[in-house]
Amino acid sequence: MARWTPERRKKAWIKGGFSVYYVIFILFIYGPMIAMFVLSFQGRRGGTSFPMRGVSLHWWQKLIEPSTVGDLQGALLRSLVLALIVMVITALFSTMLAMAFRKRFTGSNVLFYTVMAGLMIPGILLSLGLASLLRQVGIPPAWYSSALGVHVVWTLPFGFLVMMAVFNRFDGRLEEAARDMGADEWTVFKEVTLPLITPGIVAAGLFGFTLSYDEFARTTLLAGEFNTLPLDINASMTQRIRPTLFALGTASTLFSLLMIGLFLVIYTLLMRRFR
Repeated sequence: MARWTPERRKKAWIKGGFSVYYVIFILFIYGPMIAMFVLSFQGRRGGTSFPMRGVSLHWWQKLIEPSTVGDLQGALLRSLVLALIVMVITALFSTMLAMAFRKRFTGSNVLFYTVMAGLMIPGILLSLGLASLLRQVGIPPAWYSSALGVHVVWTLPFGFLVMMAVFNRFDGRLEEAARDMGADEWTVFKEVTLPLITPGIVAAGLFGFTLSYDEFARTTLLAGEFNTLPLDINASMTQRIRPTLFALGTASTLFSLLMIGLFLVIYTLLMRRFR
């Protein structure tokens, strides 16, 4: 039996301390999510805090019923459609930008910092500035136009940085070998480049979807007469807060996990096909 030397005892204390810290960190991050999930099953007379007054699906049923305050179902649909469009645009444009930056060209530094400006400008100022500009030119704001544009400005730098990291680790000799074997540029991209950068494209798209789906500040003044989900939730919280919001938050989280799982399945199928 091994002896507990001072050195081993010290390592055990350090390991135990890090383990406790890790557990506290996990509880801090996921504790509110777990509490939200549990409280979404409150009884009919339950509130937004513990202790629970029974267990039921009453507040989940409220999600599919017409809302007396706001337009929860319509806002959810608009946010999903908007996030999906932003996801596609982010994945496509960030890939194109990253491929362009593989070679030096005139104005590359200006373009790089122009794209990165989307990360530096505070969201509420960007929303206010664009809303003022639209008012001056007489264009009404709407979730499918002005909000879409400002969301892409916000998500594109993240997708661009992801794709830049992918191409920094990309071995260009594979493309040169394909060209030496007589492949044209489209064949090189389709058969060599695209299969290797697909994980990055998926990651860039997921960044776009996630950032757009819960964006509030940049949408505040640009959604027009129809709210997105974050705006509708904020409006509902000015009234009485009910466990319906917890049910909605749980449903949104499950949907996000489902989307991630769907993308992983699609990516696996694509990789098998390419191989």
